[in-house]
Amino acid sequence: MFLSIEQIRHSLKHLETVSPFWGITFLKYKQLQLPVGNTIRISPYSEIKNFVESYYKPCKESELAYRCFQLSASSKNQDRWIRLDRYVKSITQMQTLGKDQFGQALIHHIDESAWGWKDDYIAILKSLLHEKPLIPAFHLAVWLYREKEWSAEISAEGIIQEFKDDFLLNEQEIEQLFDISIPENINITQIFQAKKVSWEELKTVIGKPPDISPEEGTLTYLEIQGVGAAKKLCFEPAERLSVITGDNGLGKTFLLECAWWALTGQWANLPAYPMQTVSEDEPVITFKISGDSESDTESISYNWQLQRWNEISNRSTIPGLLIYARVDGSFAVWDTAKQYLSSLPTTKRIEKKTLPFVFTKDELWNGQKDENGNTFINGLLQDWVQWQSRPDKYPFDTLVKVLKRLSPPAEGDLGILKPGEPVRLPFDAREIPTIEHPYGTVPIVHASAGVQRIITMAYLIVWAWEEHKIQSKLIRKEPQKRMVILVDELEAHLHPQWQRVILPALLDVRDDLASDLQVQIMVATHSPLVMASVEPKFDDRIDKLFKLDLVKSGLHGNEVEIEELPFIRQGVVDSWLKSDVFKLRQARSLEAEKAIEAAKNLQLSDNPNAEDVARVSKDLARYLSEDDEFWPRWVYFAERHGVDL
Repeated sequence: MFLSIEQIRHSLKHLETVSPFWGITFLKYKQLQLPVGNTIRISPYSEIKNFVESYYKPCKESELAYRCFQLSASSKNQDRWIRLDRYVKSITQMQTLGKDQFGQALIHHIDESAWGWKDDYIAILKSLLHEKPLIPAFHLAVWLYREKEWSAEISAEGIIQEFKDDFLLNEQEIEQLFDISIPENINITQIFQAKKVSWEELKTVIGKPPDISPEEGTLTYLEIQGVGAAKKLCFEPAERLSVITGDNGLGKTFLLECAWWALTGQWANLPAYPMQTVSEDEPVITFKISGDSESDTESISYNWQLQRWNEISNRSTIPGLLIYARVDGSFAVWDTAKQYLSSLPTTKRIEKKTLPFVFTKDELWNGQKDENGNTFINGLLQDWVQWQSRPDKYPFDTLVKVLKRLSPPAEGDLGILKPGEPVRLPFDAREIPTIEHPYGTVPIVHASAGVQRIITMAYLIVWAWEEHKIQSKLIRKEPQKRMVILVDELEAHLHPQWQRVILPALLDVRDDLASDLQVQIMVATHSPLVMASVEPKFDDRIDKLFKLDLVKSGLHGNEVEIEELPFIRQGVVDSWLKSDVFKLRQARSLEAEKAIEAAKNLQLSDNPNAEDVARVSKDLARYLSEDDEFWPRWVYFAERHGVDL
């Protein structure tokens, strides 16, 4: 058995008021068996350093020690992490110079290496506690023994006894200096767990040292207050797929833009500005990016004086690779291997460069250079031809797979998006990629808007992933294992046949990139076909459906709210139109809907006359098809009231 993460969390709270002397210097000197009334030769720096490395350096990859003890009044929580050598010097230097109050209990002469306890050291140390509580032996032992394996018979009393034995504490020290009582209401099942607490678990309690590169993650929480059409929106994206629906103008694009900003710290377009009616401290965007472990929640406020949002800094978790297909046809890409070099600690920081991340369609197809004239992206036209002409066809083969996956159904008129051989066009010195359609080979610059958008998305996914692998290799880092894809109006320019397959295909696109890649997708859509298409794939454990709605509020008039809806499989597209997602009363034309509603009202009336029945029948005949499912019901009613149809 091992001490549990919950017990470690609880015990650390009891150490926040304890001086580091008790948890480090005193225990180490007891282990060294410093004599009483006499001295021995020791090296305090070396001995304390070894002790701190053993017990107070919980992250092996970090160069920092963790201070779980009392900090100065001006210190902040992030100050608990400190360079190990600096921490050891701060502990030993004051004692060596005779300026540490606890040094009153020690025999030592400046410039000498002989150390020992004074005869009355216990009384001196007792007096230094003043009216403070005694040192909590159990809680201190919990921290020191957090990695120790215990037998199944161990008890809380046994842990304290181990602590007394390991640090050679005598009865007088125990009585005068330490509290060896067992905490009240403690349950032995809460103290222990089956497995040793991992670093991933521990860092959820103590945080991550700032010299460790941020962990990669995806968006798990977004709260927008005092911004946009809603006074407050709380959005908790799903692990894999979040489908966002709602009427025009309620904020689907706004939500995706804020999600992008939370993940990157940059706006893909114009910033989201606070409502003018809110109080000065009200505009706040709160978010959480979580990876393998739970991360802290970040709250960023708006700076009214500078008219901008405060910067996001010192992230403990960063996003994976991001791709955002925006509704205006532009795309945004965020590659952590490039963008987050500037987020490393000062000792490892390089000169910060602003790298482009939003591409217009023209830039994506024809290339873009950075502010120094260096090529940032070759563009689809050049990369496609270069990849296709390589002997190993790499990464062209990946592009072919992604294009095939994102294609409309094979049995449709358009067929699979299959690359053909490049061609030359008049007055253009470049070779232009082509797509083979059933009716012939078409240069992609002449392809339809829908084909061009999907081609662009496929290219950008492949380019971003390949570029990320190259950049990761250059900075000696492993490629990210997470990707976030945001798509606004996924159905834009797509035929219904294509709308019915595009989202399931996007969910599976990771299989063409890397088997261990985790992809989080957020999609805004108005399409019932897109909703129907995902029915076979939707998994309530990792997917969510959201709707933005305008609701009445007694305090603030009408407000926009976001609601997570249960995903109920409708079976047919008509049912999706009439579901809570789209709320159409009829899956027909507006005129047909009005005619049917008039017919229903007439059927419910007490004494309908033949003239009204004939009039409504005329409207129904005008707007409904001959085989509409409403006719049998109406014909029976009409004939009963003297109208022969």
